[in-house]
Amino acid sequence: MEFLDGFMKIEINNFFLEFKTPFAIAHGTRSGTDLVFLKLEHENIIAHGEASLPPYLPDTQESVHKFVNAFFKVHTDLSEGLPSLLNTLMNFEEGNFAAKACVDIALHNWFAQKKGVPVWKMLGLNNSPLPLCTFTIGMDDKAGIKRKVAEAGEFKLLKIKLGGNNDREIITVIREVTDKPLCVDVNQGWHHDKEMALEMITWLKTQGVILVEQPLDKTDFEGQRWLHERSPLPIIADEAAQVLADVERLKDIYDGVNVKLMKCGGIGEGLKMIHEARKYNLKVLVGSMSESGLAISAAANLSSLADWVDLDGPLLTKNNPFDVVKYFDGKIVTSDK
Repeated sequence: MEFLDGFMKIEINNFFLEFKTPFAIAHGTRSGTDLVFLKLEHENIIAHGEASLPPYLPDTQESVHKFVNAFFKVHTDLSEGLPSLLNTLMNFEEGNFAAKACVDIALHNWFAQKKGVPVWKMLGLNNSPLPLCTFTIGMDDKAGIKRKVAEAGEFKLLKIKLGGNNDREIITVIREVTDKPLCVDVNQGWHHDKEMALEMITWLKTQGVILVEQPLDKTDFEGQRWLHERSPLPIIADEAAQVLADVERLKDIYDGVNVKLMKCGGIGEGLKMIHEARKYNLKVLVGSMSESGLAISAAANLSSLADWVDLDGPLLTKNNPFDVVKYFDGKIVTSDK
């Protein structure tokens, strides 16, 4: 624990979050994800933040430590209030969005505790009605996929990772064991062929798929425009929609955006992205990286504003140190604390 000017104490710790089974997507396969946890103590209130650092993000544990320490060397008094602090945070150095999310989550946590209300209530939001939460099925062999579908239990919406060489086979296997509606996440895996992407999406519609995430490369704007004009299913931007400014840029070539705290810089920026998306009548998916219950519960505060949420991370890991997330009837339950 580091003491800062007598006002505040912070502690920053690294953690490796392990998957129950190796997790495969179009980017590759890995056994877990590097995290950084922040513990902030001020006025006898202890708050927590988290940065999740999958290998395809530019942030690292080292860069998060550096950013968080630098920010709190300057800002050791929270009396200026949450809106002002969040504005300062987003303008404090370029990039570092996972690190900013870590600080943002801790600040929201601290101010909500000070007010004695849950974060969603502090933000003027609701905790009902809530959208369905997806249960994620990573790439696997037939037996593995069937096992994962069985593990989905009461979840009513499955998220299927595609973008490999056997996409049709994966969907066919799933349809052998369940008729639940599906979301498909391609993670740019069909980047090489927009015509093939259209053919696949057209077929997926016949298989009970309700949306497709990021089929083409995030930089292929013309290909995505072509696909958007022809697709029978809504296409949601994920890798292409990182920060607030991306929403307007993508509004005419996607049907919605996936808002993730680690991409945009936290709850404050996530809320702005959702409002911006609604301004253009875009759909909203509140998503996540591989995160512990801490960051997942933070994102859940925005879930009442979403059409769908992808916040099942704690169910896919085996050493989650923050067992604070609950699910009921296929939905994530927002905390009343």
